[in-house]
Amino acid sequence: MAIKTKTSKNPLHMKRFLSLALLLIIFAAVHAQTSGKTTSKSKTSSKTTPSKSPAVTATSAVKTPAKIDAKTKEFIIPSDTKSEFRFYGFQFPNESTKKMICFSSNRYDVAANIANCPLGSYYNTGGLNLGSRIVYLGKVGNYGKMNFIDGAGKKTIIYIQNSNFTIK
Repeated sequence: MAIKTKTSKNPLHMKRFLSLALLLIIFAAVHAQTSGKTTSKSKTSSKTTPSKSPAVTATSAVKTPAKIDAKTKEFIIPSDTKSEFRFYGFQFPNESTKKMICFSSNRYDVAANIANCPLGSYYNTGGLNLGSRIVYLGKVGNYGKMNFIDGAGKKTIIYIQNSNFTIK
C-alpha cells in the first residue's frame, strides 16, 4: 500500500518544515557535544580523571590558549588559537557558583551563550566589546581573581581556574 502525499507550495508549510529541520540540527549538535566523546588527546594522556562538571574541559593534559601578560597583568586569549577549549569565569572561587563569562572554541557555546553568562560568551578576548578587558588581580586558592572592566568602566570580579591560563 503506497502512501500519497500532497506537495504544497504554501510558504507557511515551508517555514514550518525549515523550522523543524533547524531544530533537529540544533538538537543533534547539542546532543553530540554533551555525549561525552573522548578526543585523541585525552586517549593518549597517561593520567585521566573524571570531571565533576562537564562545563570545565580545559585540563592540564590539554594546552590552554589563555595567557596573562606578566607586565600588564592583562588576560589574553589570541584569535589564532587552534586548540579546543571551554572554561568559565565564576562569580566566586567555586565551580558551583554562577557562571559569569564563558570562553570556548565551540561555535554553539559562543553563539547561544549556553550558560546564560551575564558578561557574555566569547571565542577569544578580541571578541570582547570595545574598551572591555580582563585584568589579573592575584591568586585565590585554585583560582585566579580577575577584574572584568567593560567599555564604560564598570568593574566585575570573576574567578577563573588556574589550570585554564598561564602567566607569561
